Amino acid sequence: MDSAALARRLLNPIPNPNPNHNHKSSPFLSTGCRPWRRPLSVSVRCRQTPNPTPTPPPTPGSLLSCSAVAAQEAPAAPEFPRLRLRRLVDEFRSLPEPIDRVKRLLACASALPPFPEAARVPSNRVMGCTAQVWVMASLDDLGRMRFAADSDSEITKGFCSCLISVLDGALPDEVLEVKPEDFGDLNVVGLPGRANSRVNTWHNVLISMQKRTKALVAEGEGRTPAEPFPSLVIGVDGIQAKGSYAEAQAMFLSPDELKIKELVNVLREKKIGVVAHFYMDPEVQGILTAARKQWPHIHISDSLVMADTAVKMAEAGCQYITVLGVDFMSENVRAILDQAGFEEVGVYRMSNEQIGCSLADAAASPTYMGFLESASKSPPSLHVIYINTSLETKAQGHELVPTITCTSSNVVPTILQAFAQIPDLDVWYGPDSYMGANIAELFRQMVSMLDEEIAEIHPEHNRNSIKSLLPRLHYYQDGNCIVHDMFGHEVVERIKELYCDAFLTAHFEVPGEMFSLAMEAKRRGMGVVGSTQNILDFIKNRVQEALDRNRDDHLQFVLGTESGMVTSIVAAVRGLMGSSESSSGRAKVKVEIVFPVSSDSVSKTSVNGSHGLDSVTANDLAKLVVVPGVAAGEGCSIHGGCASCPYMKMNSLRSLLRICHQLPDKDSTLRAYEASRFNATTPLGKSVAEVGCEPILHMRHFQATKKLPEKLVHQVLKQSSDGSAVSEGWIL
Repeated sequence: MDSAALARRLLNPIPNPNPNHNHKSSPFLSTGCRPWRRPLSVSVRCRQTPNPTPTPPPTPGSLLSCSAVAAQEAPAAPEFPRLRLRRLVDEFRSLPEPIDRVKRLLACASALPPFPEAARVPSNRVMGCTAQVWVMASLDDLGRMRFAADSDSEITKGFCSCLISVLDGALPDEVLEVKPEDFGDLNVVGLPGRANSRVNTWHNVLISMQKRTKALVAEGEGRTPAEPFPSLVIGVDGIQAKGSYAEAQAMFLSPDELKIKELVNVLREKKIGVVAHFYMDPEVQGILTAARKQWPHIHISDSLVMADTAVKMAEAGCQYITVLGVDFMSENVRAILDQAGFEEVGVYRMSNEQIGCSLADAAASPTYMGFLESASKSPPSLHVIYINTSLETKAQGHELVPTITCTSSNVVPTILQAFAQIPDLDVWYGPDSYMGANIAELFRQMVSMLDEEIAEIHPEHNRNSIKSLLPRLHYYQDGNCIVHDMFGHEVVERIKELYCDAFLTAHFEVPGEMFSLAMEAKRRGMGVVGSTQNILDFIKNRVQEALDRNRDDHLQFVLGTESGMVTSIVAAVRGLMGSSESSSGRAKVKVEIVFPVSSDSVSKTSVNGSHGLDSVTANDLAKLVVVPGVAAGEGCSIHGGCASCPYMKMNSLRSLLRICHQLPDKDSTLRAYEASRFNATTPLGKSVAEVGCEPILHMRHFQATKKLPEKLVHQVLKQSSDGSAVSEGWIL
């Protein structure tokens, strides 16, 4: 009998042929753990032992001694799930001691019907639970939901029993209207803290039930299931590509050995270091990932680490640094190397054309300067600028308003520390509008948190301080990343439908809907919101936890950032699996990376669009139905992704090899490829490089000490005391 047949058999039991028979029940069973069973003519209720004298409200002991009784009654309509939920919550609230609540959960676990062994399959597993949990669902002939569940943990089994007691027999709409907070926020299990793994179990099992409910309703209405997003499934036995885009990505995950050898030889011969951003196309990243096993001076990271790594490469003897990223990244590398005393080390970009960035362009606009003019008229003010901006913008901004650079991983602690360290401060963040809105929303959510929870985020804040800072937080509202802008309403709705029970990752730059979805997942231990490095670390940690459990598992991650991240993710996951594979008898863990594809970022393939590829590869790609890339040309149809930066894809392997082979540049043929060294001056006559680097140095101080540097605090307060918008005196 297959699992579907077993599910129907379990979830639609044969009616009781002998309604007069009194069933034996658990002595601890209460209505809180008993699901509704329509076909049976026997009803179950929980009552206290009769007592002729008045008694005070029930004590924990008396509740635990309540007995289940069976009585012959006519079939009755089921209670509304909300009523059952309220009774369940009231019951647990009446048990003040955690040990009594644990006893109640164990009693509920014993009441859960047996779950067929053959149904313990990956498709029935609930992701995100420390214990193994299985859930099945079906619709009965009255259109009501029927659930079955089990776990290898008795306490988790008790959670499942309680959930089934509330939702079994409910109408689909009633199942879908129940919220995770109805359990977690009411502290049902007596374990405080929203991030607690026990509360996460309630959330994740409930969401799994609701996902199955939606699918059954859609099937019953004859609706065509939504097309799943493309994905890559990584296992110890290889990689499986699902969908055309995933096939295009997977093509370069096993790079050409001859190209690897060519690159390593020229890098070693000419002492060239390579710093690359995570968002490179899969061919470049595949080659670099393999090559760095033979040449240590290759580094792939987010933008913050690139310049620091370049300095280390120069210290190790590298004479040239090639930068695979957008122009502000190569500018930063050039300026930081100069600051560190490595002016003689050459820095080269991968195109003789401008490699732009929509965020950097937004910050260089007159509108953004107008935003900062407003800030300069409201002292004391601090300008928190995203690192994804040019050195010139940082310099101009710093002369208008004291400025500190931030990244997507440290922006929240930077702003919170600034408010804590400088009284009556106004903070002006830019240029990413989505990130600014997400920061403001995060702070609004913090107002409803406990002071203890806020203190874990920043020890000097509480609800009152967070509430007071909200009116003094300003963010620019006309700038965004064209990549993360793709994660809009259409993508979010499909994630809710198909991947609500998966791990969800999102960059801080995504639109608000995606941010809220990821934050909800984060609260139940199923998501992360942050930088590219935060996303990579989250995936690695979850995979390592699964490997440590040594059980067959399938982890599914929705990648809410630029698709170039996949190469680093695949390399990291393979590394973890390889280190665990040596042990005999290892369980099979598979990791699926899902690429959310907007219809706005998919175009038909074309052999003519396969420039730069050999004929065999171009012909292979032409066979794919669709590949990512905006039809209007803003994407990169062959090299790009569902969320793919067209600027980043200007960094090709061909360019990297050509530049490396032509070094040293004795006849100046590579002059157009050199990273800009700013000899220009600011409006106040100071060096752009010197003034533009200072906000970065302020950030480095904050990262090292968790405090704003005294120099920056002095600049902010001097602006306030001078009462002027621009002061030559604070740039020291």
